[in-house]
Amino acid sequence: MPPNDIKIDARDWSLLAVLSILWGGSFFFNGAALRELPPLTLVLLRVALGAAMLLPLLRLQGINFPKGVRGWKPFFAIGLLNNVIPFSLIVIGQTFIPSGLASILNATTPLFTVLVMAAAGEEALQARRVAGVALGLAGVVILRGWGIETRTAQGLGILLCLGGALSYGFAALAARRLLKDSPPLGTATFQLMASTVMMAVVAGAAEQPWRLPIPGVLTWLAVLGLAALSTALAYIVFFQIIRRSGASNVMLVTLLIPVTAILLGWLVLGEPISAREIAGAIVIASALIVIDGRALRMLQRVA
Repeated sequence: MPPNDIKIDARDWSLLAVLSILWGGSFFFNGAALRELPPLTLVLLRVALGAAMLLPLLRLQGINFPKGVRGWKPFFAIGLLNNVIPFSLIVIGQTFIPSGLASILNATTPLFTVLVMAAAGEEALQARRVAGVALGLAGVVILRGWGIETRTAQGLGILLCLGGALSYGFAALAARRLLKDSPPLGTATFQLMASTVMMAVVAGAAEQPWRLPIPGVLTWLAVLGLAALSTALAYIVFFQIIRRSGASNVMLVTLLIPVTAILLGWLVLGEPISAREIAGAIVIASALIVIDGRALRMLQRVA
């Protein structure tokens, strides 16, 4: 079994921080848009507009479209596991639970990814990584506060969000196996195009979007932010990190998302930061150090 020890350099740590901001915004955008749009229609708009925004860049880069059914097959598989299933489950889950709790549940993605990779024989199940991810989850819970009620509806929302996190784990495995040589821009665009086709069928059958009233300006701004920032740009960064540092490492971004959300609230909105949030951020930082491994090895050499 190959080792799960691909190093994350300073550039990729920076990209992970950027990605955490882009994906962290998706919970806010979802919460705003769900006031006027049903969940599956929102996902359809997200992937369709995201793909449309990337197509001109694809032409400028001279990247060709996949050829035939065989060429498109990997992108439909990635689109299903990375977009259609998790986006739908998480957005539907957010109709039952708050965005903050959804972001906590989304932070289980690295744990699922490590387990999926080990079960598939792609990466070794290292105790250090499992311990680091578990420590990171504890930090996220401290940071955001758990606050789970016993209502049945909230239990359903929790299960849906966990299902989305598990799907991301399988998506990382599929991306590693199927898209090794695909450029990040091409991968991002083609998976979103494939997802648009699948979501058009699902949303069309379940919600009939053409019958819905036209949403307001604020909803459209949330949809555009979701498509441009949290989807189109985010997936270019995502697949760039996956090529450089591996599938398990890129999923560490979900541990950073709650931290960046709180920091943005402090910097942009002037929201206060509590001692609990500082403690949670310190625990998450410690978890990332454990997962990275280099600081621990330096300490061992000094000792």
